[in-house]
Amino acid sequence: MTPPALSFLRSDRRFWLFLLSAALAVAIGFFAIPGTMAIVFVSDTGYWFELVAFLIFGWALWQAFRDDLRRLHWRTLDWVSVGVVGLGGLMLLVHETFGFKIVMDELMLLGTSMSMHFDKTVLTPVRGNDIQGAFVVLDGIMDKRPLFFPFLLSLLHDLFGYRPANAFLLNGALTFVLLGLVNQCGRMLAGPRGGWLGVLLLAGLPLLGQNATGGGFELLNLVMITATLLLGARFVARRDEISLTVFCYAALLLGQTRYESLIYALPVAILVAWVWWQERRVILSWPVILAPLLLLPYPLQHRIFELRTSAWQLASKPEYSTPFSFSYIAENLAHAERFFFARATDQPVSLTLSILGWIAIPFFLLFAAKRLRTLRSEPPAVVASVVFSLGFIGQFLLMMCYFWGKFDDPIIRRLSLPTHLWLVLAILTVLPQFAAAGFQRLLLGVAAFGAIVSGVPSMAAHAYTQEYLPGRETAWRRQFMADQPRRDYLMIDNDSILWVAHQISSTPVIQAARRRDAIVFHLRNRTFSGIYVFQRYTIDPATGGMTLREGDDLGPDFVLEPVREERLQTLTLTRISRVKEVRRGPVSLTAPATGKLPVVPKDRAEREQVRKAYLENFIKQLP
Repeated sequence: MTPPALSFLRSDRRFWLFLLSAALAVAIGFFAIPGTMAIVFVSDTGYWFELVAFLIFGWALWQAFRDDLRRLHWRTLDWVSVGVVGLGGLMLLVHETFGFKIVMDELMLLGTSMSMHFDKTVLTPVRGNDIQGAFVVLDGIMDKRPLFFPFLLSLLHDLFGYRPANAFLLNGALTFVLLGLVNQCGRMLAGPRGGWLGVLLLAGLPLLGQNATGGGFELLNLVMITATLLLGARFVARRDEISLTVFCYAALLLGQTRYESLIYALPVAILVAWVWWQERRVILSWPVILAPLLLLPYPLQHRIFELRTSAWQLASKPEYSTPFSFSYIAENLAHAERFFFARATDQPVSLTLSILGWIAIPFFLLFAAKRLRTLRSEPPAVVASVVFSLGFIGQFLLMMCYFWGKFDDPIIRRLSLPTHLWLVLAILTVLPQFAAAGFQRLLLGVAAFGAIVSGVPSMAAHAYTQEYLPGRETAWRRQFMADQPRRDYLMIDNDSILWVAHQISSTPVIQAARRRDAIVFHLRNRTFSGIYVFQRYTIDPATGGMTLREGDDLGPDFVLEPVREERLQTLTLTRISRVKEVRRGPVSLTAPATGKLPVVPKDRAEREQVRKAYLENFIKQLP
């Protein structure tokens, strides 16, 4: 029997339709479609799911804010806040070099955006070739990373043409959006000074600058977390269908930004249920009823972890046997402590934010516990901040249970960004408890001083990026691309996605070694202006001997001529070589044939037939 307080649920038809939609989504996402078919389904339809969700979100956003936008006038704008946001964004963007910082993530996202742009499918290309001026993707894989970032990037490609640098344009724009949203959070929680303080604290965080100038999805994740929180506060204040719609679709897209960001669905559900309870009525719209079905790509795409055990990347840490365990918490907490309070020259952190934030967290938790019983009388922004703290806590605990959750690791430290955002929000939430204007001005001065004295020099030197060799090698490869007068060459590289995403013919080393005859064909026919191979060597400091990295060896039959090499890191040598010839013992397989010259057909139709036959063979021989 339904309790009297919940009787409004039983009588609302839309509520039961929402439950039916959610049940149907669970049945399809987890049970109805088998593993391999699920991956194919997402590859074929994932783009369209994202498009529908994004269009509904955009429509709801316009419906929710159109009256506010119409009343907007340049004379009424808070130009001080605009200036603070603008200067903060420029500070984050001008000191770092634009480039792909976390190679595997960012290149996979770029490759997926490429297929979304050209074919409206979800696929990451691994083999591609220029065929008579048209670049064709020959092979690809379905990636495990959520789809919202590559979808947005594909829209930029649609608008401005396909360019890998569009990833940097997107993150550069998102940097200003993030700071603007944080400024708005601060204004709602602690007044104008609170907004400026939030912007200054983030502007002094080198880790944010590193990701703002990269090609990853971390900035979008922070934008969607902050936007969802703000839209949650608006729903608490307005309590109408359109506010609910835009709030829920922001949460849906947030769940499609990073794997673990679906954890923020918990505070979203709690906030919606709390409003229903306060109102004694169900507030639902038809788009929200359909929302669970639009989230289908997430569980279906997650089947990759079942089909490919390598997707968890446990092989990179052989000492661990499971992806998540409570036994990892103590070790990861120690690494987190060393990360947050490291020197800015060693880690891309802000001591100002770390110290103020971790001092504020206990006060914030105490504040939240005291306000739970009086939330109804609290401002909407405070309600949203308190409830969303569950998402921040959940995300942090999840990272502490992750086998690779060491925040001081060059690859993993970006996963601390949501926690940094929580530190900022904790400071802004408790700031009104210290109401003295002098104290707030003091904090503004401390934040500005920390950004100028510590954050800017750290970002300018970016010494913390030098230890991540794959990122430096990627920048080195991109410089090689820029230096080539022609793009009609073939690159053999295990990171072939980088080259294919730049529309340069490429294939992995193992594929080239396996199809040696194809390389022979292309060398003899000069179908490429050059065939190159990327390799990395480890140097023995005692003997000076060089050992080729596993997986980079083409075999003894390939004769290579180094064309560019550099010591990008101590005891490593990065090299690009030209494939001069392929031999079988003493015999060169790629030397031009000697003897009678071939007869060129005089008949035009016969010449066309020969050309077509050659083209067909050429395509078959592509490595």
